[in-house]
Order: sequence, then structure tokens, then C-alpha cells
Amino acid sequence: MSKKRLLMASTLALSVHAAWAEDSLPVVEVKAAAQAGLNRALGTGSYLGLTSMETPASVESISRAQLVDRGDARVMDALGKAAGLSVFPHPGNGGSAIAARGFTDLSSVTQLYDGVKQYGAGALTFPFDTWSVESVEVLRGPASVVYGEGAIGGVVNVIPKKPTRGAVQNEIQFGVGSERTARAAFGSGGAIDERWSYRVDVSANRSDNWVDRGDSKDATFSGALRFDVSPSLYLTLSHAQSAQKPMRYFGVPLVDGKFDPVTYDKNYNVGDGIITYRDQQSSLAAHWSPQAGVTVDSTLYRINSRRHWRNVEAYEWLPASGLIQRGDYTEILHHQEQVGNATRVGVDGRLFGLANTFAAGVEFNRTSFKHTNNAGYSGSSVVDVDNSDPGLFFNLDGTAPKYRVKARQYAVFMEDNLKLTPQWSLIGGLRYDHDDIERRDLVVPSRSFDKTFDNVGYRLGTVYDIAPQTAVYGQYSVAHDPLGALLFTSTSKAAFDLARGRQVEVGIKQGFWQGAGDWTLSAYRIVKSDLLTRDPANVGQSIQVGRQSSRGVEATFSFLPTPDWKLESNLALVRARYDDFAEASGGQLVSRDGNTPTDVPKRLANLFANYRVAADWTLIAGLHHVGERNADIANTLKMPAYTTTDLALRWRPSASTTVTARGYNIFDKRYAQTAYYNQTQWLLGADRRAELTVNHTF
Repeated sequence: MSKKRLLMASTLALSVHAAWAEDSLPVVEVKAAAQAGLNRALGTGSYLGLTSMETPASVESISRAQLVDRGDARVMDALGKAAGLSVFPHPGNGGSAIAARGFTDLSSVTQLYDGVKQYGAGALTFPFDTWSVESVEVLRGPASVVYGEGAIGGVVNVIPKKPTRGAVQNEIQFGVGSERTARAAFGSGGAIDERWSYRVDVSANRSDNWVDRGDSKDATFSGALRFDVSPSLYLTLSHAQSAQKPMRYFGVPLVDGKFDPVTYDKNYNVGDGIITYRDQQSSLAAHWSPQAGVTVDSTLYRINSRRHWRNVEAYEWLPASGLIQRGDYTEILHHQEQVGNATRVGVDGRLFGLANTFAAGVEFNRTSFKHTNNAGYSGSSVVDVDNSDPGLFFNLDGTAPKYRVKARQYAVFMEDNLKLTPQWSLIGGLRYDHDDIERRDLVVPSRSFDKTFDNVGYRLGTVYDIAPQTAVYGQYSVAHDPLGALLFTSTSKAAFDLARGRQVEVGIKQGFWQGAGDWTLSAYRIVKSDLLTRDPANVGQSIQVGRQSSRGVEATFSFLPTPDWKLESNLALVRARYDDFAEASGGQLVSRDGNTPTDVPKRLANLFANYRVAADWTLIAGLHHVGERNADIANTLKMPAYTTTDLALRWRPSASTTVTARGYNIFDKRYAQTAYYNQTQWLLGADRRAELTVNHTF
């Protein structure tokens, strides 16, 4: 049996997302931990406080224990192992792009930090480090009824660690690894007195990484202070900030149309390239329960992001000379600031004599964005394949502010869960979004414009318990996507409305073995219409008649057969295609109907296993498979499928200390993670690495 078929068979047999108890516990406690997977209340799939079993959608929570077991130091690493998600980070998207259910990037997969969305950004650079993360929740499929436009593929919500009652507990971590990798982190939290509690997390990382001049470093702070005003009201003041200097790496050019090992560890950027991200997010949240069954949650927040790129970004192999030609000497600066509020009211009661849960709310934000660059990015140079003399950045066009955007957004929404019988629920939701965009062109004022977008999203679903711990569900939902990041809306796109998406999904979820395992299976079809495509009557113009669709299945399976074993896995199969789409090529109109969008794999699979070989020793293994993807819309350039293997051995010398030796990609698989804006320029994923990490609590 081939490796690919073996992986597929293993994935169909084993899949999970359950917590792991490190100490020897009675079997009943292990089963209870596993059962919580489907019966844990999730805040991302709905505002109604539903569990995964009660939600008519495919939802998943990646716990803190899973992040630690899998060795995921970065949020994107964790998301790439969630069911149905693939990641394709590169510097242009802030290292944060995701594909879900056939739809890609920040305009189709919404990313949140503690339930708050950074509005309309073209690059998302926070959060990225998992040290301060308590869990990551994923809702697959259209989610505009909860989060507004930009969520046809799904939603990811990164939830930070928060203040808790109880004695103060501290944790410290140190790690070292190959390629001069080093990590250090500290966390502390607990009750200060009867009313005050806190949480503080600090982390820093550095590495030389796997390419020439690939050094990176970052630091993150996250803190929160909670004040219990009364038994029914508490306030939480939070602040998080980070500074990043990621790898200044934009990939390598194809040689004769394919990867060449001679380029695997090369970096063709200039020697003084710059990438820096600085992010801050502050919030004041109130939770009030004025009476039994009634809750009010309100969050006032501010987000500030500054980003700076200064690099040579385009590389092409010259067959005649065997040299590398470089172009696009690019400098770009972003400054984005956002303030807003989200307020929700929830009511548990009865409607027509039936148990009913209702939620409604409003949210609004004001955003300012300034874009500075050196367009038209002139300049070129030629270097040898080794790039032994990378040279310095030069700026022929001059860097200056190009445009400013001010955006005002508000939304109203409501959801309801009506229990028609003890086994049968009807869930519905409705949301209205209003966006005002004011763009002022600082170079050609006549290109300035004002644009208003209005859209309504809704969801109607049902869940039926066919047996204890077994539920079937179905839903129909409507969502909207912008035609790219809203803050980057150009004059040419301002004449068009948002794209519209419709999804039908059915599924089944079941807990079994007295709560020691669970599995889910979902099937869906999504159709996204009103895409921009080329006008057959005028190839140089676009019309909004295009259509894209996807259909697929997703499966997870979870099992803790004994206190010594934990097994986790997931599988996703997707068929995504353009139904009506054309692009200009060589001055001619070329139909791409039937083609697969870029960066969308047909198959995704993950398999994880933990086995406690002795009282204080645990073996951890993981397989990660990503299917073939297209690098271009014409589907002529294929990024090959790949599978990576991780292994770890964890030793617990005392109840408060763990030592973990971990190997990532132990077979040193070299693979393309994504293509850059130049379709023949691909970014490689990380090579084989080893790390030793020590954690101590006190």
C-alpha cells in the first residue's frame, strides 16, 4: 500500500480532538474528559451558548492540551492541523492566510482574537504565538450571521488565557533547538483577593530558520485584570501587544518549471530587507447577569497595527545564463487603527410553552487606514543561484503616502434556539451589516470615492437527537464576501457589490464508549456568486457575473481507549471549482470554467497519537498530509502533495516539571507551502528541526 493510501486509511479509522490527562486517572475521568469534546459550550459557532452537539454546523475546539501535545508554537501551525483547514502563509498576507472549504484568504475566512475582528485588513499579523492561547475555535462554512461579511469559508477564533479564581499559579518555559532556535516564556494567573484576579503571559522566540539570512525574532505580552463588582457583574480589562521580525523570505523561482534542490535553502532577497509588524489590542469587557436566564456582554476595544515591508520580492530563473533576475523593489507601510464595541443580550426562557434561548446584539467600529508605498516598484538586478552577494535595497520611485481610508461599520443581529421537543431543536439567525468606506487618493484626488455596502446574512438549521449522544443536523445559510480586503477597495472595484454565498450542510455527531470517544461527519455544498470576471465584449473590463462552488465531506474521530492512549485524526475531501470565470491572457479572453482555485488542496488529513510507555514517559507522534494544489488559475502549475511526520518524547521528572524532546518533519520532506504573487515563485515549508523544551510550574 502506498504512503498516501496508508495515510488515508489510517485517517478514516482514527480521528480526534480530546484532552489528554497526563497523570494516571481512573477510567471514568478519562471518559469524561473525552466526552466534553462534543458537550463543551463553544462561543464561536453561535451566541446562544450551544455545545458542539447542539450546533447545526461543523465546529471544533483545539484545546490548550492539544497545542502543547502537538508542539504548535504558532497559531498557523495549529490551524493547519484542524479539520478541513490548510494554511498558505507568505509575507504579503502577514503570514496568516487560510483555505477552508474551497475558499481562501482573509476575505473568505474570518480570523478573530477573543471574538473581535480586525476590520477589512489585507494582512493579519496578530495573534501568532500560542503561549498565551487557551484554545482555538473553528467554525467551518458561512458564518456571516454571527460575524458579518468575509466568512463564507469559515471563522477562526483565538481565545487567550484569562483570569481565574483560585490560588496563583506560575509557569515558565525554556527551549532550544536546531537552526539556533531559542524560546522563553512566563505565565502567571490567579486570584489577588475576593474580587480581583489576573492573568499575565510573556513570550519571546528567535531562530535562524532553514534558509540563508532567514533569521526571525518576536516577543508578545498578554495581560488581563478582572474585577468582580458583585456576584452578577464583573469587568475585565485586557491588553495584548507584540513585535515581530519574521523571515525576510519570499520563496524561490522554479527552474525549468519545477523545484531544483540547489535553491532549497536559498534566500534571494536583498541583504538589508525589512519586515516588521507591531500590534496592540486593548479591551474593556463587562459581563452582567441581572437575573436568572438573562446575560448582557459588552466589549469596548481598540486595535492598532503598524507594518513595514522593504524587500525585493520577485525572482525569475534565466535559462540562458542560469542566473536569477530580481525585480519589484518594494517598500510598503501600513498603519491601521480601529475602535469599536460589541454588545449582546441573551435570554433563556420559554416561547409558546417551549424551552427557548434568544440572543440579540449590536456592534460598530470606526477604522482608519494609511497606505504608504514606492509604486511602481521599479528596479532589477541579477544574482547567481547561491546569491552569495545579495546587495542592498534601492528605491527608484520614492516612498510616499498613497491613500487613506476611513471606514464606519455597524451591524445588528439576532439568533434563536427553540426546543420543539426534548430531542428536536430549531435554530435560526439573522444579521444586517452596513459599511461606509471613504477612500482619499493622495496622488490623484480624482480617484477618491465613497462607497456603501449593505448586506443581510441568515442561517436556518435543525438538530435532532436520534439517540442519547447521537445527533443529526442540517442547515441552510447565506453569507457575503468582499471582492478583496475592504480597506484595499480600489476605484475599479468600488462600482461593484459584495459577492454572495449560499451553503447547504448536513451532518451527524456521536459520542460513544461511555464518553471515551466521539466522531463527526459532515457534507456540504457552497456556491459563491457575483465574482468579478472579464467582460467578453471588452477583455480590459470586469463584470460581476462570475461563480465559484465547492462541495465536500469532513470527518473527525476521537478515542481514548485507556488512560495510556490518546488518538486524534481528521480528514477532509473537497472539490472546488470555478463555474463561471474568465481571465485575460495574452490579450485574449480565456475561460477558467471547471478549474480549481489556487491554494485549495483536494485532500487534507491529520493523525496524532500519544502513548504513555511508562509512568513518567510519553511518546507523541503526528502525521500531516496536504494534497496537491494549483499555483495558478490556469491549473498548469501543480504544487505537489506532501506528508510530514513529527515525533516527541516527554518526560515528567516531577509533578511540576516536564522535559520534551521533539523532532519536526523528521524525514526532511521538502515541499511548497504556497506560491507568491509570481506564480512560478514558490515558498518552501520548514525542513527537519529538533527542539528540547523544559516547562516548570510553581
